[in-house]
Amino acid sequence: MTPPPPAAGTATRTMMLWFPDWPITAALGEHALPADAAFVLVDRGEVFACSPAARQDGVKRGLRIREAQARCTGLVSLPYDPSLDERTFEPVTAAVETIMPGVQVLRPGLCAVRITGPARYYRGEHGAAGVVFQTFAALGLTDLRIGIADGLFAAEQAARATDELDDDVEQLVIIPEGGSPDFLGSYPLDILEQPKLTVLLKRLGIRSLADFAALSASDVRNRFGVEGALAHRRASGLDHRDVVARTPPPHHDAIADFEPPLARIDQLAFAFRTRAGEFVDGLREAGLVCTALQIRLHTESGEVSERRWRHPRWFDADDVVDRVRWQLQGTNASDHGLTSGITRVHIVPETVEDLADHADGLWGTGPDEGIHHGLARVQSMLGHGAVLTGIIAGGRLLADRRVLIPWGDAPTGQAQSAAARVRDRTQPWPGRLPGPAPATVFADPVPAVVVDSRGLPVDVDPRGLMTADPSFFSAGPQDERRAVHSWAGPWPIDERWWDPAGRVLNRFQLVDHSGSAWLLLLEDHAWWVEASYD
Repeated sequence: MTPPPPAAGTATRTMMLWFPDWPITAALGEHALPADAAFVLVDRGEVFACSPAARQDGVKRGLRIREAQARCTGLVSLPYDPSLDERTFEPVTAAVETIMPGVQVLRPGLCAVRITGPARYYRGEHGAAGVVFQTFAALGLTDLRIGIADGLFAAEQAARATDELDDDVEQLVIIPEGGSPDFLGSYPLDILEQPKLTVLLKRLGIRSLADFAALSASDVRNRFGVEGALAHRRASGLDHRDVVARTPPPHHDAIADFEPPLARIDQLAFAFRTRAGEFVDGLREAGLVCTALQIRLHTESGEVSERRWRHPRWFDADDVVDRVRWQLQGTNASDHGLTSGITRVHIVPETVEDLADHADGLWGTGPDEGIHHGLARVQSMLGHGAVLTGIIAGGRLLADRRVLIPWGDAPTGQAQSAAARVRDRTQPWPGRLPGPAPATVFADPVPAVVVDSRGLPVDVDPRGLMTADPSFFSAGPQDERRAVHSWAGPWPIDERWWDPAGRVLNRFQLVDHSGSAWLLLLEDHAWWVEASYD
């Protein structure tokens, strides 16, 4: 049985804060792009968001990326990252909480606050909105729109109505208490975001929210059900939803200031060890462990070294100190150039998980703990990139699918080394080798010779046809000539055909007279043994 909608009542007086184009704002800061850059954020081949410069050339949300590039020459496309929006919007939410309590984040770029209390404190709704504008102007966020009305729905529409104001008018719309029905009356039905209901109402001759609100609530409930009744209340300015204030997350950052600055790594490691223990103990008391953290090192000359570290299990105090030491040792090019003493170490736990998810099993985890401790010890002595872990990545060739990354790093496309860039194996890879995979993959392909029955080299013509049947082959200069019992191929691979550095090759499978199977590659008229089947 469908539950009835909540009882009608007075909508909560709400302030809505809207930051237009927040994904664009977040991407500008993340990728250090100029404010007038023409770029788009792409999600699944379509434009998810576009900058003002791109919109001037006719680019809009929902276009295929090729059509967007045709409309705007020189368009820069970047992948859309939802986590970036959430991460960059967190300081905005924290800034609101410093001046008024009870913030609800509807999505990155849009948040709501109950205005009743702040209006009393700041001597009116105009005063509260003015404080918000001043707060974010100090943070450099001037493109802020505020709408104040009865209920979340009307407040959001009031904030969006600021787009209709002149540029020289303060971006604020306040709907008087009880005036939400009149304000919403002229809006079309599409803003309800219920396509099926909208189509049906238009067939009945209802075109605006005022027409819809004029209907009897009981008739709407009987004809359109609970969803229709809730939409009718929003159209009538009686939004039943209340502002659900979030609980601010506790801060677990660890900060250590040093006066005078420390110029030696061993001094810094010794001085920070106590603070690292307090950092880990604080997380443990909250029932958490840290699996990814960010370390920021500040120098007395104003330089900042910033790096993100991950751990395959979770960080203890010794692990945190080790990461500080490794970062100071400059094992990565981004950490070079620290030429003065360290004045501050700032540890930010980026990823925390429930302690129960990492608890020891019934019979303990002795072998795993020993392995982790040994690898961490070797890594601490030899450097971050000295201990590597093999993972399976995406790719067409077997050598591409085997990638080595520093132990403890996440297997993502943001690997520290350009040579160890990890490709997503969940994506389609046309031309990749199907299973079963060969048992032995050579680190470097072995030169091979493949000839026909007359001893002439075998090749593939431009049409992809064999010049002759393979009869003999040898793997390596010292290998004896083997008779070919059976073979299959060629399977062409044309990688990055649009790039001059792309590769064009053919793959073959051969079985010799002894029954051993081999995987061969033909590239630029040269044969190579890629792997063997045991």
